[in-house]
Amino acid sequence: MAFLERWKKRLPREKTQEELDEYDTKMEETPLEKGDRLAMFLGALMAFWPLILIVAAIFLIPMLIFRVF
Repeated sequence: MAFLERWKKRLPREKTQEELDEYDTKMEETPLEKGDRLAMFLGALMAFWPLILIVAAIFLIPMLIFRVF
């Protein structure tokens, strides 16, 4: 039973609505740092590069095959 008690202590506890509201206001009030926008842009680019490559392939491969340029 000691194992279950330790396991339950390690589980994340549920947040109250008041704690969530406090976190939201804190995040809204915190200004962005100098490199944050670049980091967000690069993160989005890294997350969506497979989609960008697929869309580019869908349009570019037929253009190369049929020489639509």
